[in-house]
Amino acid sequence: MNDLITRIQANIGHFSKSQKLIAKFIIEHYNKAAFMTAGKLGLAVGVSESTVVRFATELGYDGYPQLQRALQEIIRNKLTTVQRMEVASDRIGNKDVLETILLSDMEKIRNTLEEIDRDVFNKVVEEILSAHCIYIMGVRSSAPLARFMSLYFNLLFPNIKLVHTNSESEIFEQLIRIGEHDIFIGISFPRYSKRTIKAMQFAQKRGATVVALTDSTFSPLVPCANHLLVAKSDIASFGDSLVAPLSVINALIAATSMRKKEEISENFNLLENIWEEYQVYEKTFNWQDKR
Repeated sequence: MNDLITRIQANIGHFSKSQKLIAKFIIEHYNKAAFMTAGKLGLAVGVSESTVVRFATELGYDGYPQLQRALQEIIRNKLTTVQRMEVASDRIGNKDVLETILLSDMEKIRNTLEEIDRDVFNKVVEEILSAHCIYIMGVRSSAPLARFMSLYFNLLFPNIKLVHTNSESEIFEQLIRIGEHDIFIGISFPRYSKRTIKAMQFAQKRGATVVALTDSTFSPLVPCANHLLVAKSDIASFGDSLVAPLSVINALIAATSMRKKEEISENFNLLENIWEEYQVYEKTFNWQDKR
């Protein structure tokens, strides 16, 4: 945030009168500006949409969307729950909530597909396949993602450790045996978890390969990671949109399972027999049985 404000202040002498109004609004209301279209921002300060676009190019951006994304990346972790509610209310307004949220989620998956580094993804798959032990950690809103990944990886690999977070000391106790032949996958999205970051730092110091699954290159998880998987997230309401990271996790599960297809087919056949014997799943009705 300081870098962007510094750029605005450094260039303010070159701005037109209208652009100075935009600059002042961003400095004073950056949390709102980050989620306003160029038209809405122009309306808020009394200038045209084209003036807002020219303001973004004055700052060195390709256009207003790039300036908007830069603001969003920087401030998203700073918003309180109350501020998130206000932002969501402003963005949705009188629109159909269901349609707005689902379309937003679709956009996040599309942006993730366009921007994710395929070479890094493939490298992470290789690291997972060769790891002696796979540690997975995600807390608060990221906890379901970590549990989902560990659930399916447990079916594929013998040594999966889902790191629990009841207390900070317990985290390090669970990581005491982590080493250079292991991999640690840290998952966190705004607001970022300090516990996840500290665990990643610890794993990195112990020589483990550390993977960050997070929302941007600005994430505080990045300095702690050997590999970065970016999955777009957003504030659609006071909750987080996590469909894109879940899709990336699905892709990791699919990619690793395909590489271990022959090895795991026997295990799955055994599991099917166990599930049947102990009635793990409800049987679906087959109309052919009643003919």
